[in-house]
Amino acid sequence: MEEDLLFEHFRLCVDPGQEPMRVDKYMSTHLEKTSRNRIQLAIKDGNVKVGEKTVKANYVVRPGDVIRFVMPYERRGVEVLPQDIPLDIVYEDDDVLVVDKPAGMVVHPGHGHYDSTLVNALAFHLGVTPDMDEEGRGGFLVHRIDKDTSGLLVISRNDEAQMCLAKQFYEHSIDRRYQAVVWGDVKENEGTVDAPLERDPSERTRYRVAKDPGDGKRAVTHYRVLERFGFVTLLECRLETGRTHQIRVHMSSIGHPLFNDVKYGGAEIRKGTIYARYRQFIRNCFELCPRQALHAKTLGFEHPRTRKWMQFDSALPADMDALLDKWRRYASNMPEERISDGE
Repeated sequence: MEEDLLFEHFRLCVDPGQEPMRVDKYMSTHLEKTSRNRIQLAIKDGNVKVGEKTVKANYVVRPGDVIRFVMPYERRGVEVLPQDIPLDIVYEDDDVLVVDKPAGMVVHPGHGHYDSTLVNALAFHLGVTPDMDEEGRGGFLVHRIDKDTSGLLVISRNDEAQMCLAKQFYEHSIDRRYQAVVWGDVKENEGTVDAPLERDPSERTRYRVAKDPGDGKRAVTHYRVLERFGFVTLLECRLETGRTHQIRVHMSSIGHPLFNDVKYGGAEIRKGTIYARYRQFIRNCFELCPRQALHAKTLGFEHPRTRKWMQFDSALPADMDALLDKWRRYASNMPEERISDGE
């Protein structure tokens, strides 16, 4: 859930002495590392505004105009080694590819993870070679999910598809729904967490709800209860925004960290009884699902070429399925007053 890391935001102020000029030409002369083609695609997809108005390529800029636009980051000469790694491909055509990522797979090469990533697997599947030039066809990420989160991702296969999908993510029109097992008996059947997120200054790989409401990036998660087990709850979480670790931080911030989430306090007993048998039960649950219990289950978007709505659904992976079955059996054998107590 990291589309905030995948887009470049631009703001151009037209100089007072600027001669009349088409906006596409003006942008290309002021963005040295951005191709004219990408600029025209951004304009075509409605990603360019002057003031609050979306403009076309033939708009003539005037002194004092403020041009704002967003574009996905361009692939820049990073060598990716194609690797023959199995992929669970849910859908594929000339424009998009939808993949069901297993838990444990890193999406993109980075510090400490230089190979065996989803991008390495995509490079092999799509026939991308390390020396392919910028015009070569390849896969473009438009969003990410955490290493230990499983589920659906859409990948664009060309500039046009990337620009169109980027706009949908930017405008929050993508339908993304996750299933999560969280600690505690969530009080309300549904709710919303609207709290901006920022990096935790004490640990750069963690995020937190911003201390000052004016800081951080806006983050909104809608949730509803699917099933209750007394000491844990199965939720559906719908993302309005897609910040890094958003669901994990938001759920922890309201006292319901994800089950077995090491980074945000879910890998310890947060609710339940004091008995040794219960502690052993939880240890067994952690072994069954040795990662945060979070799955990107539903993904919906408008196809960039046909403009038809596409919706995909992924079955819960075996580890989360086994975890839920174990909690169902445990809850069915608990006295009713203990289930509702949640302490």
